[in-house]
Amino acid sequence: MDIVLEVVDTFALDYAYAYFLPAGPAPFDLAGASGLKNQTLDTLASTWIYEPASTYLNFAPSAAAYMSAWPRDYIWRQFISLFAITWIFGLALYFIVATASYYLLFDHATFSHPKFLKNQVRLEMTQANTAMPVMSLLTAACFVAECRGYSKLYDTTAEGPGTWYNFAQFPAFLFFTDFFIYLIHRGLHHPAIYKTLHKPHHKWIMPTPFASHAFHPLDGFAQSIPYHVFPFIFPLQKVAYVGLFIFINMWTILIHDGEFVTQSPVINGAACHTMHHLYFNYNYGQYFTLWDRVGGSYRKPNPELFSKESKMGAKEWERQVKEMERIQNEVEGKDDRSYGGEGEGKKKI
Repeated sequence: MDIVLEVVDTFALDYAYAYFLPAGPAPFDLAGASGLKNQTLDTLASTWIYEPASTYLNFAPSAAAYMSAWPRDYIWRQFISLFAITWIFGLALYFIVATASYYLLFDHATFSHPKFLKNQVRLEMTQANTAMPVMSLLTAACFVAECRGYSKLYDTTAEGPGTWYNFAQFPAFLFFTDFFIYLIHRGLHHPAIYKTLHKPHHKWIMPTPFASHAFHPLDGFAQSIPYHVFPFIFPLQKVAYVGLFIFINMWTILIHDGEFVTQSPVINGAACHTMHHLYFNYNYGQYFTLWDRVGGSYRKPNPELFSKESKMGAKEWERQVKEMERIQNEVEGKDDRSYGGEGEGKKKI
């Protein structure tokens, strides 16, 4: 994330830190330097030395970069900056992509489903907005470690394993993270922690795209740990890492949109994830069905879900509700959700 940090520092945060935390006088004699330009004086007064985060994308720092008591490489500045970037960027990505998915892909007939909650969309947004600051705080600590050189992130092909790895890193990242997310996600369904940590995300039996980030914050961060661990174990190109971070968040939104595009036996898409929200104990994987098949937790989506008429039909909903209530009672006990769709207030069907 050092590339992102450099961009934001250059165009915004250098000026903010220079204004709110200005540097003091230079710690050495500048006698005879009165003829130098102000930018040179500012540079001389700072101990920080600019090193581009990437050869592909870099920006010469302005005078403001040298005018704060907290230079760019100060660990607490990096932490606060990355926390703010992660939180603000995460919110922007969440609302932009989820809103687009909500209006362009999500079937609003879902509002009439007997297990759609009263005021659900607003509740999903509230839960997501509550969780994101904490998730961002924990994520920022990982990003700081990366920016300070403790990871195996690399810039140019010459610094990495080779040209072949520029392509191999993507499936390697997906398979590594999918395996460990499967384990973590399945672990979050253990009775000892499910109700405290993971049930807030399972409040949404028929989720909308806004449910994608509506987690308990520790649940959301726990499932992101494999993403952060990967570049500390394996090489990963810096720009690819940023791209994968964006992709992960978009994928998380899209598997909650209820648009069942494919019946792929390999991809754990929206249809598979709908099975997870409906029936709790199936399809824990993030991208693929492999580990669910190995672990005996794979459930093939109902074929009725791939027909617009049948997936929104009373017969299919009745079947879903009957099985869902049985499993829900086994997993959670008494159901404390308030059903009734948008603007309605039925407690149970």
